[in-house]
Amino acid sequence: MFGHQAYHHGTLRRALLEDAAVLLNVGGQDALSLRALARRAGVSPRAPYRHFADKEALLTALAVEAFAAFGEALATADAAAEPGRELEAQAIAYVRFGLEAPARFRLMFGPRRLAADAELAIAKQGPFGILQARVDRLAGPGDDSRAQAVGYWSLAHGLTVLFLDGRVRDELDGSEDEIIQRVARATLRIEQSQQSDCP
Repeated sequence: MFGHQAYHHGTLRRALLEDAAVLLNVGGQDALSLRALARRAGVSPRAPYRHFADKEALLTALAVEAFAAFGEALATADAAAEPGRELEAQAIAYVRFGLEAPARFRLMFGPRRLAADAELAIAKQGPFGILQARVDRLAGPGDDSRAQAVGYWSLAHGLTVLFLDGRVRDELDGSEDEIIQRVARATLRIEQSQQSDCP
């Protein structure tokens, strides 16, 4: 007998998303299916379709939640950072977030057909907005703060991808945290030095 009677007022949707996050992190997007989630939840095979039209809708919902968590991680790092080290803290939090759950990170930024979803488009703006807000506070007169924010984003995102592809340790030794901090500090110091040298 299926256990769907135990779920009320949207709790099935929450349970499905939680199970989907586990399956995603263990086996990647190919491991996800609505039928597999139904089996894990002990509900009928059709029950998940009341919450997600298809697998793509499920992936979109997972991505929306991932971007929300990502934004929280960046905001927390920014708020806890020593004055003047907020961008470094955001970069470190960015990389750690990607390394914590690589399949989630690849879903968020992978070449999937997710861009057309309005809710996801809004969710994507959140984390970048946190970075942009910090850059705007630090920018000087005449600075292209939008381009600066994209530059800092490129630093964090590129380092995350290099870690996930196993390329960083070809060049640097140390723990993940040590390498992340070393690269972030070195790169941001160069950038800050270049800005201070500008007339």
